[in-house]
Amino acid sequence: MPGPKDIDGSAGVPTFYGKELRWKREQAGLTQPQLVEGSFYGHSHLSEIERGERRMPPDLAAHVDKVLKTDGFFSRRCEDVRKARLRGHAPYFEKALEAEERADSIEEWSPMLLPGLLQNETYARAVVEAAHPLAEPDVVDAKVQARLTRAELFERERERPEFWAVLHEYLLRHPILPPRAMAEQLDSVVRLVRRRRVVPQILPWSAGAHPFMMGMATIMTFPDAPPMVYTESMYSGEAIDDPALVRPYRKAYDRLRAAALSPQASLAMIEAAAEEYRNGEPRVRPERFPLAEK
Repeated sequence: MPGPKDIDGSAGVPTFYGKELRWKREQAGLTQPQLVEGSFYGHSHLSEIERGERRMPPDLAAHVDKVLKTDGFFSRRCEDVRKARLRGHAPYFEKALEAEERADSIEEWSPMLLPGLLQNETYARAVVEAAHPLAEPDVVDAKVQARLTRAELFERERERPEFWAVLHEYLLRHPILPPRAMAEQLDSVVRLVRRRRVVPQILPWSAGAHPFMMGMATIMTFPDAPPMVYTESMYSGEAIDDPALVRPYRKAYDRLRAAALSPQASLAMIEAAAEEYRNGEPRVRPERFPLAEK
């Protein structure tokens, strides 16, 4: 049986930390289950920390230091790892960011902006600069790069999450970029759809009143954990894993998806909007609502 895949410790602080943890564990002659024995965590959690994919909880770090007799090394450094993983991201996004990397499926409702995972550099920069108008250029660059890095999950050969996005037609008709740049952003979404990385649905203006009219939400499922919902407002966000709260979000999303156009019709609408922007003739006004006509 082949041994565990080597960890590139030079890739960043989290992978350096994880590689050191695995080296110390193997030097002590312990398996992952043996190291976490007596803690509140499973060996799969430890495995993800060793690969640099998950942060080290302080209580687990203290447990590891005690078992490996490492004089508090992993406890002292776990906050460094947390800060490195969060570079460019808001602190309230930490739990969702970690969950996103482990998700089996990601379902997002985005009424006002394209989801972060679908944004290209130009779009992401416009969003960041609008939200943080006084931020220094290096801070803006870090936030933009962090957002683009998230999209690397679409390039995984294995364990790539299924991503389903319900987008309001407003996103296509209310440009936040010049026409040609807006066309390029929509083209990048189309490429992801064509590569079968994303399934889109457009909720048309004509849908009128619909489920999930209050804000955005992301629902994530996992192979080894209960589902989670992440909601976000301008400068705050919340990760929800209480089953009693996740359940109504799940039902609302399913009803919303039923009200949206099919993936095929949605793709055609995105492509048509991109072409309109490319020709400099975007149709930015919504069609009249049939229900409003007398």
